[in-house]
Amino acid sequence: MKRAWQRMLSGRRLDLLDPTPVDIEIEDIAHGLAFVARWNGQTFGDFPYSVAEHSLLVEEIFARQNPGIAARWRLAALLHDAPEYVLGDMISPVKAAIGAGYGDLDQRLTAAVHLRFGLPAALPAPIKKAIKAADTISARLEAEQIAGFSALEADRIFGKPDPAIIRGLAIRLRPPAEVRAEFTARHAALLSELSG
Repeated sequence: MKRAWQRMLSGRRLDLLDPTPVDIEIEDIAHGLAFVARWNGQTFGDFPYSVAEHSLLVEEIFARQNPGIAARWRLAALLHDAPEYVLGDMISPVKAAIGAGYGDLDQRLTAAVHLRFGLPAALPAPIKKAIKAADTISARLEAEQIAGFSALEADRIFGKPDPAIIRGLAIRLRPPAEVRAEFTARHAALLSELSG
């Protein structure tokens, strides 16, 4: 059988086909996501727009859309794309072309990440739907601000966001090390809130 694991910078060996929570470290996730470019790198700016930066934005939008929601669900929003630290970020048309195999792999990795950080392996449907709504708004902002879409095209594809939710939000392009540090700090803050 061919190798199905990846060595992480933490020293962990993550089995991609059978991931376990014990092999998941937030530093590996933050590092990987900070170096994975969204939109296949087809964005304006001097730095790629990373999945880590996107995840920070999704968590912020999710919190704005759901005032007072528990820290555990904000943590789930922050980690919504965590499997991409090893799978990479594939645009939706590519995921559709690959089919169920990608979805199965993503689902197993998501479950391991969730269990590692005290979340249910599968999120409740309303929480998953709310995170997806925040994710779509983030994609809408990214499309117009950094991916070359016109406002009309972005609205047609992603929907028109509530102006109150997006007020003051701007896409940031930063060096990976800076984004990695912010992602790790946000994760720690949410865990602290959970245990407090």
